[in-house]
Amino acid sequence: MKKYATFKLQYLIMGVAFLAVLLTSLVSIWSGYRMNEKTLMASTLETNRVYAEKLATSANDYLEETFKLLNVNATEMSAYIDDNARLERKADLLRRGSTAFNSILVMNPQGKVIATSPQTLNLKGIKVTSEASKRALKERRPMISEPYTGASGREIIFISTPIYDAKNNFLGVLGGTIYLKENNVLNQLLGKHPYEDGSYVYVVDSDGQIIYHENKQRIGEQVMNNAVVKKMLTMDIDTGAQRVTNTKNKDMLAGYAKMEISGWGVVAQRPTDVAIAPAGEMVKRMILVGLPLLLVALIIVIILARKIAKPLQELANITEFDRDEADEAQKNYQSVTAWYYEAIQLKQSLMSSFSHLHNQVHFFRDQSTTDALTGLTNRRTIDELINSWFAEQRMYSIILIDIDKFKLVNDTYGHSVGDEVLQFLARKMENVARSEDVCCRYGGEEFVILLPNTPTDVAATMAELLRQDVEATLAPHDIQVTLSAGVATFPIDANHPKTLFEKADEALYYAKEHGRNQVVLAK
Repeated sequence: MKKYATFKLQYLIMGVAFLAVLLTSLVSIWSGYRMNEKTLMASTLETNRVYAEKLATSANDYLEETFKLLNVNATEMSAYIDDNARLERKADLLRRGSTAFNSILVMNPQGKVIATSPQTLNLKGIKVTSEASKRALKERRPMISEPYTGASGREIIFISTPIYDAKNNFLGVLGGTIYLKENNVLNQLLGKHPYEDGSYVYVVDSDGQIIYHENKQRIGEQVMNNAVVKKMLTMDIDTGAQRVTNTKNKDMLAGYAKMEISGWGVVAQRPTDVAIAPAGEMVKRMILVGLPLLLVALIIVIILARKIAKPLQELANITEFDRDEADEAQKNYQSVTAWYYEAIQLKQSLMSSFSHLHNQVHFFRDQSTTDALTGLTNRRTIDELINSWFAEQRMYSIILIDIDKFKLVNDTYGHSVGDEVLQFLARKMENVARSEDVCCRYGGEEFVILLPNTPTDVAATMAELLRQDVEATLAPHDIQVTLSAGVATFPIDANHPKTLFEKADEALYYAKEHGRNQVVLAK
């Protein structure tokens, strides 16, 4: 008895089980990593959101207190608005007694500076020209300006309140400035992000311009294109968090919050790769812990694989037989790859059954592609061919043929004679067709000739030759018949097989409606 050098099922089971355990471990590690990564990202986003909201609230409260401080001092100044010396002392006291402002100035209703602190600003007696000061004088209400460049060349924010006397007469404006690129109250309030790992905090005004940043070089930069800034300022969202690519093209996890009193926005963000770094460390620990367990699992798999494979191998041995008489059949199955022992035995046992089934399949396939009456190919063949040609974008023409008044033939001579007429037309079609053309029965008395790589004029000529031949020859039982035909070409007349047949059918219908016994080209 011939033995085969083959793979044993027990080894296949071991391999599959090992692969399953390995893939399961990898999927578990990857899933754990992704879950941990998402958790870390969600935690970082929420932490930054809360942090930004806390900073925004603190800054907002501070601005409210600043306005109150300005209002109190404006009320006091109204009593001695014409005493420049007292005004300057009060301005000095206000600046030194509070960390809110880098400088203080007092303007009269005409915009002339009547007192400053420090006096080194050299602005006393000068009429202000900045839009922020003009707006404060015009609107006469507490205001926070947009950032602008002051007379000293500094980037400034101007916080002001009007001065009214006891009779509610407007006496001028008391204002304080924040020098954005120097130490100011924002530095004290916001400070640095608690994580020194590339995380940072910045503040934008209502137009998306940075007014505070740990990196002072970025103050004044326009960042409205940042997704977080745009969302916070244009969608009127007070607080939130999201993953964002910042204006420096770095992936960040950002929390944001809006200040109610000023319309400024605070953004606290951390690099995404830094935030999720612990997830990578977790994977390393999982691998170190999981390796011993994986080895234990493999030992168990080897023991179980041998127990599972033993009965199957014994059953496979029973199926062995002397194959000398089956050599001829075996040659037909050499293309079948049976790469382990049990599969080879089953293949040898099933050879005769599969051979018979193969022959039957070929028989029924031939029957399914041939029209039983005419011997031409049937509609299924048409569909397969045109779908194949359409995929290749091959040019081809079709001739759609219909026997004129065929119903009259059936009604007059009977259906058996009608069948002979159909066979007569089929033979005529085969006589006209070239070797590469395909003649098909489309259904009833309709026929099709498929002409690959054939232009319209050649197809029309063949259709006309067929029409003339049929007209000139008597059909069985000396019956005179004629035909009408429609011709269409892909892709000239249509860019899809279905549309092409519709075009050919329209041409055929036109031929029928205009006298029959003619060939019409698709329009």
